[in-house]
Amino acid sequence: MTNLAVGQTAPAFELPRDGGGTFKVSAFKGKPVVIYFYPQDDTETCTAEAIDFSALKSEFDKAGIVLIGISPDSIAKHEKFKKKYKLAHELAADEDQTVLNAYGVWGEKTLFGRKYMGVVRTTFLIGRDGKIARIWNKVRVKGHAKEVLEAAKGV
Repeated sequence: MTNLAVGQTAPAFELPRDGGGTFKVSAFKGKPVVIYFYPQDDTETCTAEAIDFSALKSEFDKAGIVLIGISPDSIAKHEKFKKKYKLAHELAADEDQTVLNAYGVWGEKTLFGRKYMGVVRTTFLIGRDGKIARIWNKVRVKGHAKEVLEAAKGV
């Protein structure tokens, strides 16, 4: 679970993104920003989440909301993932987990009784003022993208 709270200033960062260039959260001050952290490209649940957000990308754009997905996968892996599923939104790579740690979403997980470190699926809504407006912890994917869009429209 994240160590951040609603009302705190969102940690600043700059990460490489698919398509070249970088994603710098501070570049979008004055706009709501949705950051969804996910464990891994091209896995069943992560793919479903990415497709759901991608399907709503034009609605995020119309509302002036910036949308980015972040995982520890490489840019090359993001490029393949994005192309394979025709994803419309940007993906950023945090291979050294710096941003994942800053947002408190890199943590211990358990699968079939085995403990390991990984991304705890979490979404942040950052308001126009650069402060965290909402946090969704341990996200369940079904209906999540639509819920985030509706919440972001109100920020």
